Amino acid sequence: MPLLQLILVALIQGITEFLPVSSSGHLILLPELTSYDDQGLVIDVAVHVGTLVAVILYFRRDVAIALSGVPPLLRGRIDGWPAFLALCLIVATVPIVIVGFILAATGLAEAMRSMAVIGWTMLIFGAVLYWADRRPETRVAESWTLKHAVIMGLWQVLALIPGTSRSGITITGARQLGYDREGAARLAMLMSIPTILASGVVAGAAAAPQLDAGALREILLAAGMACLAALAALAFMMRLLKSVSFTPYVIYRVILGVILLWIAYT
Repeated sequence: MPLLQLILVALIQGITEFLPVSSSGHLILLPELTSYDDQGLVIDVAVHVGTLVAVILYFRRDVAIALSGVPPLLRGRIDGWPAFLALCLIVATVPIVIVGFILAATGLAEAMRSMAVIGWTMLIFGAVLYWADRRPETRVAESWTLKHAVIMGLWQVLALIPGTSRSGITITGARQLGYDREGAARLAMLMSIPTILASGVVAGAAAAPQLDAGALREILLAAGMACLAALAALAFMMRLLKSVSFTPYVIYRVILGVILLWIAYT
């Protein structure tokens, strides 16, 4: 793979994975605006591993709390926030794993991957995010309930439609439930960890036969750049949310959606 393409794929994936703007919407533009082919499954897995490392590092305190709650949860005890947080994250992940498996098995996941679909989802779910973000802020992340974990998990299922944005749709669900912007983003990012891990395991198993010693350099470079880009994007978004709403992302989604639809239909 050309070095420039590798850098572009890693940076695009890293920057857009956690912002509510859809990484697929940006990656589909790359071959349209250049002569590059698809990056392939191996690099796709590498950049996702990079973003997974980034979100774990950025939210390492919350991750440590959730992990500390796993042992008592396995013993059937939910006697504190750590075990309850771990339970909520597991419950919130179940819907997308089930539906994702069905879509992959039936071939519908690949059938939905078109520029027109991504353009429409950029527009539609951008508008839905704007609507949800008008809700008053009445809850914080620590007030997460099991019922809300289920609801947000169902919202997350919509991310299986290309162009929706996994982070964007879970933030939308959290804001619709009244969580403050920072708390909504924080819960959405924590929910991304088991989701990316589950999809990464499946994709990694499929990519394993394609691995060779020559690809190791590309894999490490792509994962490292994606990790750094994702860390920067996370820091930017979380800091910006202290004073700014999600409206700038909505405007960006609308503009990109219009561009994608114009390309798709012309």
